[in-house]
Parts: sequence; structure tokens; C-alpha cells
Amino acid sequence: MGPRCGMRTAKCQLMATSLCIMLLGLSIATLSTVTHYGLRFTIISNISPESNSYRVIHHAAFYVGICLSMTLILAALLSSAATVRESQCLTATGFFCFALAFCGLIPAACWRYVRSTEVEDSMMDVYDLVYEEVRRNVSSFRRHELNAIHEAFLCCGKHSPFGDTAAVEHNTCPPSQAQAAGQDCLQEIQGFLKKHMDLVSMLLGTTICFTVYGMVLTSFLWFYIHFSNNLDRKGKYILRAR
Repeated sequence: MGPRCGMRTAKCQLMATSLCIMLLGLSIATLSTVTHYGLRFTIISNISPESNSYRVIHHAAFYVGICLSMTLILAALLSSAATVRESQCLTATGFFCFALAFCGLIPAACWRYVRSTEVEDSMMDVYDLVYEEVRRNVSSFRRHELNAIHEAFLCCGKHSPFGDTAAVEHNTCPPSQAQAAGQDCLQEIQGFLKKHMDLVSMLLGTTICFTVYGMVLTSFLWFYIHFSNNLDRKGKYILRAR
């Protein structure tokens, strides 16, 4: 009675964990899509020069996020099917998908903490480049790009050590952003990225915890099915009529 009761509890926990992991996978897919196609990220990516690393990071984050989300959703579906059918093959495959997702989540989390300032620096470098070219009147096209950044980030100009920036802000800040004059765009970019990366960190940490728990439950289910099958094979009785 005890082992069977414990097995039912483990099955319920695995089903609940699979549902949570599926929701987390969908959340990662949604966040990756928003990061890739969001207005603020897209503007910086389109403007960034070849020498800037932001465009590479922008595309890599999207594809890595989509791959992780698909792996997590597949692991959740396989674990749910394995729980219902008590299949060793499905359980082992679900465990493998969880392990594969774990191997992708750990490097992503490490990159987030070890190189957390790389995205911020690359985005601010793009803004600095466009702003200084507009200030020196290098390109009229850059003025439109700077205006687009101001509209996207709801900011206007920056504090520059190279002289007065009022003329640049007057030409590139839209009328609706007149009240934002003097509001440093570099600080706006930094604050926006901090909130976004905090959300990424929270999502990664939660997903890693549920993934590890899913690996534990699927391994427990596999061993239970394995030993139950062995016991069933041993106990075979033949009834003979007298």
C-alpha cells in the first residue's frame, strides 16, 4: 500500500511539474519573441554597425530561447504521456529532454551573470555613435534614426562632455517629448535593460529549479516502472484443476 501510494503522489507531482514546465517554456518563447521583435530592441539592432556585437547577441538570444522553449515543452509532453501510460521508453526520453534543457539553461544563466553588461554596453555604444554623428552633422539619415530612438525610449538627448547638446535635442526630439528634454537616454536604456534582464534572470532561475525537479521525478518513475515489471515477471502462478 505504501509504495503504491507514494507512486500516485509522484505521478501527481510529475503531472503538475510538467504543466508548470510547459507554461515556463511558453513564457520563454514569448519573452524571446518580444525581445527579438520588440520596437526598442529592433531599432537598436537595425541601427547597430557590423563592428558592434549587439546584432549577434540579439539574434542568438532569440534562437537559443526558442530552442530551449521547444525542448521544455517536449519534455513536459513526454513526461505527461509517460505518467499516464507508465512507459519506460517515454520516461527515459522525457528525462533526456529535461537533461538537454538543463544543459542549455545553465550556460544561459552563467552568461547572464558573467557577461551581464555586454548587452547594455553595446546598446549604449549604438546610441552614442548615432548621437555624435548627428551632433557633427555627418549624416542626415542618422537624424531620423536618433529621432526613432527618442520616440521608442521616451527620452530626449544625453549629457555630453563635448559641448552644448540643445541643438541636437531640438532637431531630434519629437514635439510629444518636449517635456522629456534633458532626460538622459543612456539612463533610460540602462533602466529598461535592467528591468528586462531581471525578468530574464527570474525566469531562468525558476525554469532551472523545475527542470531539476522534473529530472528527479522522471528518474523515480523510470525506476519504479522498471522494478515493477521485474516483479511481475517473477510471480507467475499456474492453477491446475483437481
